[in-house]
Amino acid sequence: MAVIRFFINLYDAVFSTLQKITEDWFLGITARLFFCSVLFWYFINSAFTKVGATFPDTLIPTDSAYIQILGEKLFEQYSFSAAQIPVFPYKIIVFLGTYTEFILPVLILIGLFTRFTAVAFIFFIFVLTYVDITQHGVDVKTIGEIFDRVHNSEISDQRLLWTFPLLYLILRGPGVLSLDFVLGKIFGYRKS
Repeated sequence: MAVIRFFINLYDAVFSTLQKITEDWFLGITARLFFCSVLFWYFINSAFTKVGATFPDTLIPTDSAYIQILGEKLFEQYSFSAAQIPVFPYKIIVFLGTYTEFILPVLILIGLFTRFTAVAFIFFIFVLTYVDITQHGVDVKTIGEIFDRVHNSEISDQRLLWTFPLLYLILRGPGVLSLDFVLGKIFGYRKS
C-alpha cells in the first residue's frame, strides 16, 4: 500500500508542478502557434487568390473571390459579372470573407482580441464549411462523418481539429505571451 501511495504522490507532484509552471503561458501560445502553423498560410494564400496582385487591386475582391465565396451558380445568375452583383448582401459577404482570411490569422498569431477573434474564426469556419457543401458541391467522402473510420476527411475531421485550439483560446485566453496580456497590463485591466 505504501508503494502505491508513493507513486500516486509522485504522479500528483510531477503533474501539478508541470501545470503550475506552464499554466499562465504555455497552452495559450501553443494553441495559437499550432493553429497558425497549420492554417496561417492556408488562409493568407487563400485570401491572395481573391484579390488583385498589386496595390490598389489588393483592396478589391476579384471575380475569383465571388466564385470561391458565393459559388459559380450564383455568380452565373449575374452573368459572371461582379459589377452586376448587388452590394447587399453579396458584395458585403465577399468583402468580409476575403478580408477575414487576411485579418483573423494575424490576430490569432499576435494574440490580439484573441477570444473575439477565435469566436469569429469558428463562425468563419462554419460558414466556409456551409459554402463548400452547398455551393461547391463537395462529395460525401470529402465531407466525411464524425466518429467514422476515415481519419482524414477534409471537412468534418480537419475542421473539427481546426476548431479545438480556437475553443481553448475562447475558454482560457491567449496567455501572458500575447498582445492582449500586454495591453491589459498597460491599460490596467489585468491584475496579474
